[in-house]
Amino acid sequence: MRLPFLVLHISGIVGILAGAAAMSFRKGSPRHALAGKIFVVAMLTLGASAVYLALMKHQLGNVLGGTFAFYLVATAWATARRGDRETGIFDWAAMLIPLLVGIALLILGLEVVYGHAKSPKGVPIGMYFVMGSVMLLAAAGDIRMLVRGGVFGVKRIVRHLWRMCFGFFISTGSFFLGQQQVFPAWLRGSSVLFIPATLPLLLMIFWLLRVRFTNAFKVQPSGRTSLP
Repeated sequence: MRLPFLVLHISGIVGILAGAAAMSFRKGSPRHALAGKIFVVAMLTLGASAVYLALMKHQLGNVLGGTFAFYLVATAWATARRGDRETGIFDWAAMLIPLLVGIALLILGLEVVYGHAKSPKGVPIGMYFVMGSVMLLAAAGDIRMLVRGGVFGVKRIVRHLWRMCFGFFISTGSFFLGQQQVFPAWLRGSSVLFIPATLPLLLMIFWLLRVRFTNAFKVQPSGRTSLP
């Protein structure tokens, strides 16, 4: 079990550093693209290893969370790689992940509420319903995109942004709040750790507002839309 744990921690640290770099660099720049690629590889590795370890420990909640993080980053990457109004078989298959995982997480939350299952230490009951709702909203967004034949313009950027940032948020939350044993004893349980844990969520809101309600994007001659 040591190797999966090592891969998990290395991927988590690399993913957090790469994610922070990608959000700091100018959007669309070569440095942003490079940091984004490293972030995607690290996050996909992190999600896969987290699911494996959760399966070995019979932790259904972590299996669902790792699967959702993997899905978010993979679909965000696919959205950025494609042009406007482009879809594929991958999108139809990926849509099933948040739909099924979201339903499973809501059911698990109800089982915890009614005492048929136990929540892991430190995981509030409300988290099941919040994450389950986000997953179902992601599935609804996939269905809407497929019915309309893809996304274009600012909507494509919004789809890429919120999925990358929320996947980043899952990573930082899991590390700073769920892995506090790696921090000095005086820092464990401190509210200070909530700052880096929730920062990707706050930055996600900032970027979504900027992209949605300002002219912080441009349409390239190829028809692609990118942040400045």
